[in-house]
Amino acid sequence: MSLTRAWLESFVVAHDICPFAGREMRRDAIRYALAESAELEGLLHELVDECRRLDAEPSIATTLLIAPAGMDDFDDYLDWLELAERLFDDLGYRGIYQLASFHPDYVFDGVEATDAANATNRSPYPMLHILREAELERALASHADPEAIPERNMTLLRASDSKALAASRELLTRSSGKAEG
Repeated sequence: MSLTRAWLESFVVAHDICPFAGREMRRDAIRYALAESAELEGLLHELVDECRRLDAEPSIATTLLIAPAGMDDFDDYLDWLELAERLFDDLGYRGIYQLASFHPDYVFDGVEATDAANATNRSPYPMLHILREAELERALASHADPEAIPERNMTLLRASDSKALAASRELLTRSSGKAEG
């Protein structure tokens, strides 16, 4: 989990990619859950377990479910994400929790794989970020212009001298071939 923590601190928080992450990091309210399964079905069970943990422990603001094995292929990862979204609907978690997606090879739909803007969702390991919907709504309400965040991030990462992009690439290079732990 050390590389994921380093990514969150030195990329996401340090470059304000998510203006809400720093507060939760300082409050130590982020759970880093290392998935044990490398199989899709097992990962879905672990996702449900993490939601139940959030149900039982309100002091956890958000959970990063890290999948160091089994989701290396981005298309397989997208299948996991799609099934996870359906599972949220089936279990009545829609409106309670929301998923954000991160993968080392993340590519936004309709964007070239080489576009630096993809770095906003590139992480050392495949992971699903489980956010409490109520926490997210409170954070968005306190931000002056939440709709501008994605555009600001794209501009930041696409800049020719982007320190944020350099930080992201350095962390992703460090994570290549290493198991999270």
